Amino acid sequence: MNDAMPPRWILSGAPRPAAPQLHCFAHGGGSAAEYLRWARDLRNAEVHAVQLPGRGSRTAEPVITSMDALVESFLAAGPPLREPLVFFGHSFGALLAFEVTRALRAAGRPLPAHLVVSGYPAPHLPRAASRLHLLGDRELMEAVSGLHGGIPEEVMACEELVTLAARALRADYQILETYAHRPQEPLPVPVTVLGGTEDRVTPEQLDAWRELTDAEVTVRQFTGGHFYLRDRPAPVLRTLAGVLGSVTARERDARERNARC
Repeated sequence: MNDAMPPRWILSGAPRPAAPQLHCFAHGGGSAAEYLRWARDLRNAEVHAVQLPGRGSRTAEPVITSMDALVESFLAAGPPLREPLVFFGHSFGALLAFEVTRALRAAGRPLPAHLVVSGYPAPHLPRAASRLHLLGDRELMEAVSGLHGGIPEEVMACEELVTLAARALRADYQILETYAHRPQEPLPVPVTVLGGTEDRVTPEQLDAWRELTDAEVTVRQFTGGHFYLRDRPAPVLRTLAGVLGSVTARERDARERNARC
């Protein structure tokens, strides 16, 4: 199969060509399928979920273990980024969505009309050093489960599933733990920052995303821990629907202004 074929990277919901595209970037070790389910409820979006190498339908492929290589590979694959475009990323996915946005700007390509980041501290903040990606499979899974939860008991009870899940999780944690933020000009993109009230990510760490854009920033917290969006999806989906609606309204207003010129 040609590496440039978008279906390897993108799983898509129902086509809605009149609606903004919503590209979802999964949490560490996560699969696109979890976020693709949102297509049923987000009727004002064309939902696309990003499937990284080494998980889901791409389990047999080599994983990628550096942020630069991952961003470069994703953009080189030529996924169908149709405007207007919204990025959503949770945890590791928030950092990846942010870096993809910066890479699009560096390449002179169209930027998302809105960036939604969830459950991750602003990337420029100092971070405590950690080396979880060097742990054995079960030790890694147990450590991450202790920090954030979200790993099903049936996975932890099966050594084969632990080995399979740890491979993708280790790759993402290696990216996180070797990531070095490079200061750049703030993005010209509105940002909505989401988090859980009981998560380890603090309100101050969420609020610091304001420093990475010169556009409007909204910060919202929802009841729950790191996977608040999994435990209580309805309020999160309403928030995303509101973001998508505002993008559609801005695009409509821009078209009307251009038509009058």
